Amino acid sequence: MNITFDCVLPDPLADYSHHPQSLWNNTHSIEQGENILVNAASGKGKTTFTHILAGLRHDYSGKIRFNSTDISQFTIPEWLSVRQKKLSFVFQDLQLLPSLTCEENVLLNTNLKGGVTVDQLIEWSAHLGIDKKWKEKVGVMSMGQQQRLAILRALSQPFEFVILDEPFSHLDEKNSQLAFELIEKRCTELSAGYIFTTLDPTDKIPFNKEIKL
Repeated sequence: MNITFDCVLPDPLADYSHHPQSLWNNTHSIEQGENILVNAASGKGKTTFTHILAGLRHDYSGKIRFNSTDISQFTIPEWLSVRQKKLSFVFQDLQLLPSLTCEENVLLNTNLKGGVTVDQLIEWSAHLGIDKKWKEKVGVMSMGQQQRLAILRALSQPFEFVILDEPFSHLDEKNSQLAFELIEKRCTELSAGYIFTTLDPTDKIPFNKEIKL
């Protein structure tokens, strides 16, 4: 799956100045399997970028294409197919269900979209240090634990790109490294790429291409 941006500019950012090499209002492409770092200060549109790629926002000018198809033409079933098979997300607000357990949050995703086995999920939860929370409701977990769960959930389904919006903002260096190891391993298994957004230019995330907003 390739993603191309042709003079895309979100309506709320139309009156802001942007870097000359910004993704916004320029032409950019992301190729199958690339690992991308989207680096920008607060308010420059990192979450907007994520929500547009998820089909949650449509308030922009220009065109975005998945392969050769303009995403503004997608029907609801086509968007569902993209989210089931092509793109997986860790949103900044995580979008977990607090009244459900860790296990229920993840299994709901895999039941809807297919993915890895329960044994694999439990192994990953141990790697991320949240296996003891597997049967607990998400609402009583810390933000760092919830963030690790959101990462696990995103990796549990098929994808060609996993898009992560500031996924380590509540994690210390050790837990960030453990989470990244799992992300990298899963992407390798699927021959997939990752797209990280960050506001920290010192983030030690390997990437093929850096995009500015």
